[in-house]
Amino acid sequence: MKKYEVIWTKSAQFDLESIIEYIKTDSLNIAKKIFFEIKKECNDLYFFPERKRIVPELQQIGILKYREVIHKRWRIIYKIDTTKVYILLVADSSRNLEDILFQRLIKRK
Repeated sequence: MKKYEVIWTKSAQFDLESIIEYIKTDSLNIAKKIFFEIKKECNDLYFFPERKRIVPELQQIGILKYREVIHKRWRIIYKIDTTKVYILLVADSSRNLEDILFQRLIKRK
């Protein structure tokens, strides 16, 4: 059974930190809970990361290499490499994801 190493990019770490900082202003306990839930969702990608869906906004334009995990109101975008899973983005699902994706992911191709 193939196992992958899960790697957080600096931008994804920044996204998560920003989300947690924002939630922390209301509740430290909820912020901690969300932090650990998101980290767990991502760490679980070490095993069979292909099981999650391809990002629909990108799939529509023929880009199939990015997948996502939906956790509560957050979308976690990642890319699978040979033996690694790169966490690229964590965003509130109410934000316009297309703007964020084009800004961050497409430029890196």
